[in-house]
Amino acid sequence: MKKSLFAEAVGKFFLGLIIVGALVFLPAWTLAFWQGWLFMGVLFVPMFAAGLVMLSKSPALLRSRLDAKEKESEQRTVLLLSGLMFTAAFVLAGLNHRFGWIVLPAWVPIGAAVLFLIGYALYAEVLRENVWLSRTIGVQEGQKVVDTGLYGAVRHPMYMCTLLLFLAMPLVLGSLPSFAVMLAYIPIIVMRIRNEEKVLTEELEGYAEYKTRVRYRLIPFIW
Repeated sequence: MKKSLFAEAVGKFFLGLIIVGALVFLPAWTLAFWQGWLFMGVLFVPMFAAGLVMLSKSPALLRSRLDAKEKESEQRTVLLLSGLMFTAAFVLAGLNHRFGWIVLPAWVPIGAAVLFLIGYALYAEVLRENVWLSRTIGVQEGQKVVDTGLYGAVRHPMYMCTLLLFLAMPLVLGSLPSFAVMLAYIPIIVMRIRNEEKVLTEELEGYAEYKTRVRYRLIPFIW
């Protein structure tokens, strides 16, 4: 079981590595793009480490994270829009480097990389708190409402972390045009959260009461 899961995880990891690398470096038309290498490092090194930890400690969680087949039609639209957003942002970052449209000082990508790693650490904490976390929307057998840790501050801390991660990404790449594209994640994630809460309220016991105790969905004191 673990061997097949490991093989699947490694396969998807290297496929993602190749695709993202191609989207970033081919438009740049050079490997001398230090912001691109910085981005690849802060994205894929922690991802590989997290995958090894999940494989060892919680293979069921890793399996659920690898499953990206959405049953909800609205969520399939969200995935499509997200894929288009990432593609456009990565390609624009490469083109921005190639043609020098907007050149940011070196401290911006470095500072953004620090923020990105902070977001990764928070994301890891969310995974530790919620063993039922999945990439797809639905209620698993035996699933219970989690209201500890970050779940006591916002109802969707995973999306809070991904918001930080995704908005830091284009700045790690040193690309303001890409940052403008990634702002599209805000309405995309709002759409996903609203649909997810509808499903959880209907199918997960105690979730309706949880919503009355934890008021904010994504960002404390804002929404």
